[in-house]
Amino acid sequence: MNESDKRAAALAAIGEVQPGMVVGLGTGSTAAFAIAALGERRLDIRAVATSLTSEALARAAGIALIDLPARIDLTIDGTDEIDSQFWAIKGAGGAMLREKVVASASARMIVIADSSKRVATIGAAAIPVEVLPFAQVFVAARLVALGGTVVPRAGFVSDQGNPVLDCHFPLDTDHVRLAADIAQIPGALGHGLFLYEVSAAYIADHGIVTRLERRRAPD
Repeated sequence: MNESDKRAAALAAIGEVQPGMVVGLGTGSTAAFAIAALGERRLDIRAVATSLTSEALARAAGIALIDLPARIDLTIDGTDEIDSQFWAIKGAGGAMLREKVVASASARMIVIADSSKRVATIGAAAIPVEVLPFAQVFVAARLVALGGTVVPRAGFVSDQGNPVLDCHFPLDTDHVRLAADIAQIPGALGHGLFLYEVSAAYIADHGIVTRLERRRAPD
């Protein structure tokens, strides 16, 4: 992991933030650089944090926080993996449920990362699934039935007080179908597959930042 590249990607991405925006603040080491840099810019923005950690960072940076609104203008967040289709896996920090909600409320979501997170095909990273504590064993069994290897994240609960199951599936898995299948499991509250949410990515490699924009189908 290259800390200077993480910071470079974050600094490039916050250039999209304009005064008056409602901004989603991601979670993790790369997102932390963006939060700090936004605080330094002293823009007139309001923000929604995806974790208690990011809330604390935003307050320390002097960024005004609000409850989740119906619409967020722009979200900036890190990623565990992202491929050329802009499919991403998120949740190593355990905040993927709130991150998914914030991303879904956003008109635009930007991923920031160093080049190690850019992959040919997602799936090497664990796909985390946040679960209702009552349903943990049941959900784990359903995930195994879908072809996953499931490991409960030891000693961890989310900000919502829920356990997380880290899952690995074969690399040739149909991730669109997998995302739909996980969403249908009662007690599975959220997962780390972000297949449709990412609008753009800022990827830094040895100090050079590349901005990649997702192509949208014509209306």
